Amino acid sequence: MKEMIVTTGEEIPGKKIVQILGVARGNTVRARNVGRDIGAAFKNLVGGEIKTYTDMASHSRDEAYNRMVNEAISLGADAIIGMRFMTSTIMAGASEMLAFGTAVKLK
Repeated sequence: MKEMIVTTGEEIPGKKIVQILGVARGNTVRARNVGRDIGAAFKNLVGGEIKTYTDMASHSRDEAYNRMVNEAISLGADAIIGMRFMTSTIMAGASEMLAFGTAVKLK
């Protein structure tokens, strides 16, 4: 299987977009846990990076990104242009990470 081209740009150098297949997206919803919150509260007092939250956000981005790429593959895409990440709060203590972009065919 060839590698999916993913870019935040609107074009791909040396390639021509011949068909727009639609929006490809992937998401995940993650919740905090009490152990992380206790550590985060302490870090908030002394300052510095909250590593457990950084790791959680990084894993969420990876999962949303991979789901977006898999959806683009199922659409028959060669690439995803205009790729973006977005987050939103679902409820207290839980948030969604969304990856989305336009799935396209190239020539």
